[in-house]
Amino acid sequence: MIKIAIVDDNSFLIKTVQEKLSFFEDFSLKFTAINGLDLIEKLEKNHTIDLILMDIEMPKMSGIEATCLVKQKYPQIKIIMLTVFDNDENIFNAIKAGADGYLLKEVNPKELHQGIIETMNGGATMTPSIAMKTLKLFRNPIVFESISDQEQYNLTPREIEVLEQLSKGLKYNAIAENLFLSAGTIRKHVENIYTKLQVHNKLEAVQKAKDNKLI
Repeated sequence: MIKIAIVDDNSFLIKTVQEKLSFFEDFSLKFTAINGLDLIEKLEKNHTIDLILMDIEMPKMSGIEATCLVKQKYPQIKIIMLTVFDNDENIFNAIKAGADGYLLKEVNPKELHQGIIETMNGGATMTPSIAMKTLKLFRNPIVFESISDQEQYNLTPREIEVLEQLSKGLKYNAIAENLFLSAGTIRKHVENIYTKLQVHNKLEAVQKAKDNKLI
């Protein structure tokens, strides 16, 4: 019996996936989550899950961020991105985050079943169109990777400066003095940084900035 969790912020799409899984007796749906943060909280209570079907675009924490965290904490759990988005950036970032497969939501029950079984057996299931895009990405990685993380997160040069100061462990007042700004302005920049990086504190912001080579 393969224990599965579904993560999606759309309740209708969760029901659609549930219906597809219900055709097969070798699947057991353990829980559903409405975003990445909800998933992480539920996994802390019960991580006896074999596989997660993960949406990408979700509030609070995206599927790609959640994939990265799950793979760090529970590397044994397999993750298949199940999404309507097949753009190059999502595919690239999902694979980089550790996704084991990538299927489009239009997948039929039989293909979904086959994909889950393949993934549990150590394979990497992909919708054919996604597989083709993935091959192209790996043939031309320079073209894609030339999009800087700074552009991806849309951080301003001033926000990068504030991040660099934060990484040195400086307080708001010290950063304000160094950058000739008021402490209130620094606080506002930090709030914007948290929002753009989707983090909740200084430690997370600095770590994410370093991981993505922003500083």
